[in-house]
Amino acid sequence: MLVKNILAHDRHALHEFYHVYTPKLRNFIRRKINNDNDGEEILQDTLFSFLEALRDFHGQSKVSTFLFSICQHKIVDFYRKKKIKHIVFSQMPQLEGLVSPLLNPEEELDATMLTEELRRAFGNILPQYKIILQMKYIEEKSVSDIAQKFACTFKSAESLLFRARKAFVRAYSHS
Repeated sequence: MLVKNILAHDRHALHEFYHVYTPKLRNFIRRKINNDNDGEEILQDTLFSFLEALRDFHGQSKVSTFLFSICQHKIVDFYRKKKIKHIVFSQMPQLEGLVSPLLNPEEELDATMLTEELRRAFGNILPQYKIILQMKYIEEKSVSDIAQKFACTFKSAESLLFRARKAFVRAYSHS
């Protein structure tokens, strides 16, 4: 019933869903992710993905099972991105020596292939998006820092970061 109401654009149902499941998701994420900011990003990604996937939900499981499955995938993606970030660091000559001893031969091959795919993807996005992604994920700058660098509001910086991520994902999936 809740799913049908959300799909029917019932704001009350969406509000109810958010207030019932957000605290449970937040606790679930906290048990797996130590950083509150990262946890909040995973929470928002989970909720957004859930709403996008809701049309495909056919009631073969409980809503909570479906939701927490999405959340678990987002957490795995988070750790995968963290690994990619380390691989991206290896593109920088001064950091390559620090990362490569940690990899076995198979991981080195994977890292080399992934590095090339990442280079292609970065080569296919706007320069502004490259800078934003580098600031956020390599330099670990906050959205506030990005807003300051681009002389825009916090919300505008969030939007830029969202568009940059989306452009990168699109470029990466086509590389």
